[in-house]
Amino acid sequence: MTGLFTGAVYSLVSIGLTIIFGTIRIVNFAHGEMLMLGMYLTFFLWSILGIDPLVALPIVFAVFFTAGYILQSTLIRPIQKHPIHAQMLMTLGLLLVLQNGAVLAWTADFRRVHTPYTDLTIRLGQDLFIDFPRMVAFLASLIMSLGLYIFLTKTYWGVAIRAVGQDSETAEILGVDVKRVYALTFGLGTACAAAAGTLISTYFPIYPYVGTTYIVMAFIVAVMGGLGNFLGAFLAGLVIGVVETLVAFGVSPLLRQTIPLVIFLLVLFFKPEGLFMIRLRK
Repeated sequence: MTGLFTGAVYSLVSIGLTIIFGTIRIVNFAHGEMLMLGMYLTFFLWSILGIDPLVALPIVFAVFFTAGYILQSTLIRPIQKHPIHAQMLMTLGLLLVLQNGAVLAWTADFRRVHTPYTDLTIRLGQDLFIDFPRMVAFLASLIMSLGLYIFLTKTYWGVAIRAVGQDSETAEILGVDVKRVYALTFGLGTACAAAAGTLISTYFPIYPYVGTTYIVMAFIVAVMGGLGNFLGAFLAGLVIGVVETLVAFGVSPLLRQTIPLVIFLLVLFFKPEGLFMIRLRK
């Protein structure tokens, strides 16, 4: 169960990463820092205003959707047609600025959000206990992933995002505002990462480098599922979460991230297009 709970959060982070790449064709190395900033915003909303993380979730989503929209319009758009190394350097630079800015602003000390349900466990059997915060994060990740899937398949802007991802020139000829779609997509991807940060803030420590851990897993999941593949990223996230947990409990906690990295390398070598080539349908 813990593996599925962890995997659902990985899926949400990776979905944000993969829809950005699938539509804009940019690998956003600063994606993990959006999760980190989402955790900090959740922490300050809780510690200063007393807002519960679950109540803060839509606030964080809206704030980071707006931030991502503006970020794409101001920093990403000018380098979209540049060589890929320029795009990578831009997002790597953004990662360093955000990460070191967080250290300067809040130091490297660990912070925690402690709610009435932080230490709550639910007993399902004689030897089966479930952490309530992880279960909530799992359910919220599933709901958000489902909501995003419905948005991408049933709404005008969702179909526009898919159309631009398939052929931006043809979509523009057909009347789609491509620039707006790019900004909208980056906003959604950024908001997904920040929302995942809010969900894990109730049981995971908050510090400036937390995004690094999750961005590594997000890339593993995104590549395993197929970059640009929404459903592939979702399924791969669940698989990696289960594998990581089984290795940690069955083999050694020291290997919990090593085995997913080995899987990542094997996928790159034998099937670089991804294991779960499931496309969104109309």
